[in-house]
Amino acid sequence: MTNPAKPPLTPAEDKQWAFLAHCGGVLGCIPSALIYKFMAGRGPFTAQESLEALNFTLPPTILALALNIIALVVGIFSPSVGTVFSMLALIVWVFLTVWSVIAAIQVSRGNPYRYPWNLRRIQ
Repeated sequence: MTNPAKPPLTPAEDKQWAFLAHCGGVLGCIPSALIYKFMAGRGPFTAQESLEALNFTLPPTILALALNIIALVVGIFSPSVGTVFSMLALIVWVFLTVWSVIAAIQVSRGNPYRYPWNLRRIQ
């Protein structure tokens, strides 16, 4: 038995899912990846903005995870050095959060947003 095709998003829903893709940047790259995978085929604005959000959030998410792992491992032997790596991970998360909120505000107004420092590796 096959699943019926999902109906296309209305313009308001399209804008809402694009907004949520950028808001999800606060949590890393997973929300935008899920929105891109499951919702991109239903609305062009959602497809464009979730891909933009995914491309932007992927490198900082990987960096923050790596810094936290390093902080955990190094922190066992030298808590002060581990704290430095934890603070660096926090700075990465703040950077990600600020730019995600800026993008979400622009998208909520119906404007497409392009992050200034985006590698755009995923096509």
